[in-house]
Parts: sequence; C-alpha cells; structure tokens
Amino acid sequence: MRLHRAWIVAGATFLTLICAAAFRSTTSVLFMPIEMEYGWTRSITSGAVGFNLLVYGISAPMAAVFMAKYGAKKVALVALALIALGTGLTVFMTAPWQLYLYWGIFVGMGTGCLALVFGAAVANQWFTKRRGLVTGIFSAAYATGQLIFLPNIAALTESSGWRSASLVVCAFTVVLVPIFAVAFKNTPAELGLEPYGGALAVSSKTAPRTFRASFSSLGRASKRSVFWILAGTFFVCGWTTNGLIGAHFIPAAHDHGMPTTLASGLLAVVGIFDFIGTIASGWLTDKVNPVILLVCYYGFRGLALFTVPFVLGPSVEPPLFFFIVFYGLDWIATVPPTIELCRKHFGLEESPLIYGWVFTAHMVGAAIASWFAGSIRELQGSYDIAWITAAVLCLLAAATCLLLLGKKYKLPVLATP
Repeated sequence: MRLHRAWIVAGATFLTLICAAAFRSTTSVLFMPIEMEYGWTRSITSGAVGFNLLVYGISAPMAAVFMAKYGAKKVALVALALIALGTGLTVFMTAPWQLYLYWGIFVGMGTGCLALVFGAAVANQWFTKRRGLVTGIFSAAYATGQLIFLPNIAALTESSGWRSASLVVCAFTVVLVPIFAVAFKNTPAELGLEPYGGALAVSSKTAPRTFRASFSSLGRASKRSVFWILAGTFFVCGWTTNGLIGAHFIPAAHDHGMPTTLASGLLAVVGIFDFIGTIASGWLTDKVNPVILLVCYYGFRGLALFTVPFVLGPSVEPPLFFFIVFYGLDWIATVPPTIELCRKHFGLEESPLIYGWVFTAHMVGAAIASWFAGSIRELQGSYDIAWITAAVLCLLAAATCLLLLGKKYKLPVLATP
C-alpha cells in the first residue's frame, strides 16, 4: 500500500518542531554557565528566558495569520533562519541587552512561529482522520527535542563551554532548512491530492489572512466564556511546564546538590515519557471527551507539584523518579484536547488562529512563571513558594475545566460527495 504524502509532510513537520524544541529545552542548561561567565544575576538570566517565552507566545497568532496568507512553508523557513541567527549570534554577546535580543526576539519569534500552532495548521490541512493522534505526535516533537538535545548539550557545555552548545543548535537548524524545503508542501491541493482520510469539510468561511481579521476573530472569541476557560487553563499549563520546570528544574536541583548533568538527564527522561504521554493523549482525544482529559491532567499535575520540595535532593531516589515519570506523561498531554476543543467550539477554519491566541496565554503564563520563580529564588533562597504556587494553580485549572462540560460544540459542515 502506497504511503500517503500526508505522512511525509507530517515527518518534515515533526523534524522542524524538534528544531524549535531544541533551543527551548536547552536554555535551562545554558543560563547558569552564562551567569557565571558574565557575573549576571538570576533575575537577569531568568528574565531573558521569560522574555523569550513571552515573544514565543505572542508570535503564535501572528504566525497563524502569516501561514494563512503566505503559506506555512515560507513562514517556517523564515522561522528556521531566525533560530539559526539568534543561536549563532549569542556566542558573540557581551551585554544583557544582547541576550534579550538574541534569545528573546530572534529565537523567541522563530520558535513561536514553529510552535504547536504550526503543527495544528498542518494537521488541519493534511488530515481528516487521525487528527488527534497526529497532533499528539507533533506535540511529542518537543519531548523528542528535549530527549535528544538536553543530555548532549549539558555534556558539551561541561566539556567545551556553552558557546559550543549554542553553535550545535545553530548548525542543526541550518542543516534542517533544505530537508524541510524539499519534503514539505502547504496543502494536498498543491499535489492534486485529498487529505489523509478524505476531503475536508466544506465551509464558506476562510481562515483570517490579515491582522485586522485576526483581531476580529479574537474579538468574537473573547465574547465566549469557552475561550477564556481554554486560555486561562493553558496559562496555567505554560506556568507549570516551560516557565517553571523547563526553566528552573536544573537550577533548583543544583541548589539541592544535584550535578547539572544528572538534572538535565532527568529532564531528558521527562522527554521520554512526554513522548509516550502526548501521543497517548492524542489517541485518547479521538475517543474520550477532551474536557474530562483536561480535568485529570491538571488535577494530577497539581498534586504532583506539591511533592517537589520533599522529593528533590542530591540523588535520584524513588519518589523523585516517580515524579519525573508522572510529570513526563502529563507534560504536554493537555495540548491535543485543548486543540480539539478549539476545533469543535470555533470551527476548522478559525481554530489555528484561536489556538494561537490560547497558546499566547500559555506562553505568557510561562514567561511570568520564569520571572516569578527566579525572583522567589533570589529573595527566599529556595524555590519552595514557586512549587506550591504552581500546584494551587493547577488544581484551580482542573476545577475551571469542569465548566466546559455544559458547553455545546460548534457543529462542522460536512463535505458533500
């Protein structure tokens, strides 16, 4: 049986998302060596990471508009160039403002354009069947990037310095550009094909192609409580993943006497189980009410975070390993059901853009958490308040998701034979 071209496009998308994840997952390894070399404070470096996350999030709805207007391929190629430029120039910086420019603007915009909004747009165009599964696979690309890069970047940083590590990410991005350019196509129509699973639903609406249309869509969505519930709970998701664990787990473990290489190895283990958990979540999203999934994911994540001050130590004891495994399974498991709820409540055409705004809330949460945790560490000498705050937010998010059980889906328009 001939392989449908949708799976080749999905493979190219997966590799590109790994590239975006590579730098996102390695900032927690790099900012401590940068601190030590330049004598910068934790507030400066965690602020740069937070700014990166903020720009990353703000870029997502912008990317949705550009993809609708110019095509996902052109946007992705520009994004890869920005990542390569930002990671390459970082090795020449001498002042904090340059860190904010290279990490924040260049890499933030590049990775933001290749965030899960990109994956959602590809899944919408190329798949009518297995969308939940494919979205889970795209989400798992972040775990794969973390798994591949974190231990190696940590080892390279220790042996050759953080500049070598940053240049490796730059080189990986440059190599990926021609591979993506050849393998990726914007839509099945470019090749005279139908999406995997048959024709897309017919609709008189088109995806917003201008910023004015983008903000009009946001205005309509903002009048519905479902948008604020999805954005608010995703804000908590970003706070408790990229902003807290992603940015501060390694420094927090170092505070407890754990070697950096061991701590980065544990984050790589998170990546292994994230890969499993996110694909499983995509599969479940095709079969189970996504609202129920979100309640479970946020609720159990909150309970797990309460344990961190008690299980973190200089070595890997069973309670800490259990936390790592569980958190890995739950890491981005929220993404497939959140994207599916955007599709069902806002329609196929507008859902990538609406998800882009929801994703912005995710990264605003991550940016605030990165700054908040760094400030708490600087003021209190520990991260305990940061862990407890995140746990409480997760339990509130789980309770808020229950409000979605009574919301009616937007019925899709089916394709005519």
